[in-house]
Amino acid sequence: MKKGDVIIIKSIDRLGRNYEEILEQWRRITKEIGADIQVIDMPLLNTNSFHEDLLGVFISDLVLQILAYVAETERAFIKQRQAEGIAAAKQKGVQFGCKKRNYRKNLKSIIKCGMKGKYHHVKRQKP
Repeated sequence: MKKGDVIIIKSIDRLGRNYEEILEQWRRITKEIGADIQVIDMPLLNTNSFHEDLLGVFISDLVLQILAYVAETERAFIKQRQAEGIAAAKQKGVQFGCKKRNYRKNLKSIIKCGMKGKYHHVKRQKP
C-alpha cells in the first residue's frame, strides 16, 4: 500500500476488532500512508471524495467514531452470546472436540507392526 492507493472495504468493522484498532488503522492508512479508503456500506466515509467544508469533515469523523464503537459493541455481544450458547450446550451434556481414543489397548501390536514397518496394516478398532 502506498500514497494514492484506494482501499475498498465492505464495512468499517473490517479494519479492526475493536474501537481503538479501527480508528488506529483508519489514521494509519489515511494520514501516515496517504492512501484513500472507500467504504461500500457507508459512502459518507469515503476519503477520496473531496469534503469541501469543515462541517463535512466533522460529520465524516463523527460517523466514523460512532460506527467503530458500534462494531466493537456488536463483537462483544456476539462473543457473549457464543459463550452463553456453549455453556447451555455443556449443561445439556454436549461434548466438544474429537472423541478420545484408547491406544493402550493396541499398543503392543502397534509397536510390533511399527518395528516391522507395517503400521499401516493395523486395523483400527471402533470405540
